[in-house]
Amino acid sequence: MHSPISLNAASGARPPTWTADIWLRVRRHFLLKAVGTTVFTWLFFIGYFHLLRNPSFPIVVMPLTPLDHLIPFQAFLLGPYLSLWVYVGIAPGLQLTFRELVVYGLWIGGLCITGLGIFYFWPTQIPPLAIDVSGYPGFAMLQGVDAAGNACPSMHVAVAIFTAIRIEDVLREARTPAFWRVLNWAWFAAIAYSTLAVKQHVALDVAAGALLGMAFALPSMRWRPGARERRDSPCVGADIIRKH
Repeated sequence: MHSPISLNAASGARPPTWTADIWLRVRRHFLLKAVGTTVFTWLFFIGYFHLLRNPSFPIVVMPLTPLDHLIPFQAFLLGPYLSLWVYVGIAPGLQLTFRELVVYGLWIGGLCITGLGIFYFWPTQIPPLAIDVSGYPGFAMLQGVDAAGNACPSMHVAVAIFTAIRIEDVLREARTPAFWRVLNWAWFAAIAYSTLAVKQHVALDVAAGALLGMAFALPSMRWRPGARERRDSPCVGADIIRKH
């Protein structure tokens, strides 16, 4: 059994290192996190691909902006684009308690359901590509699986910015070195930019996705287990670790 220690009670004790904090978060409920994230992603894609292949309303083609014309096709950024499916597992993997994990799942679930609802009532797609990308490794499969539909908002960007904000919150609480926090935001930026560079989205999709992601990420940090203690305590992060 784990006996909980409140933030205030723990603040008098010498906090462990940030590495101990992060390691405890990673191994706590590890199997549940791994299986849960996989199942959640699988369920999302069932809905995503159903709407992609069976639009309920006329499809709107998203307009190009000057930024879209400025950014060339960059095949080498397929890696960062696909890395989202690793990145999205980090934030739930860093949730400390079962309650935090469940509430995190509810928030990101709400984000995904909202995105799917938008795709249902307002199906969109990007304009036809001016170049043939099928000759580039991996792009033929990408075009076959993740076609040009379900464009706006970009769920790639929405989920990525939700993840980035929640990872930043954990890293700040754990007092990790600045390098890791910069790396987190750099990874998000690479994912967001790659959606434009591999021509899966246009700039308006990315902007809408970022707004959607923040609309759920920011309140998710206020309405969650222990939110009041985090706001009131001058010493957070490693102090939230519970004793064994």
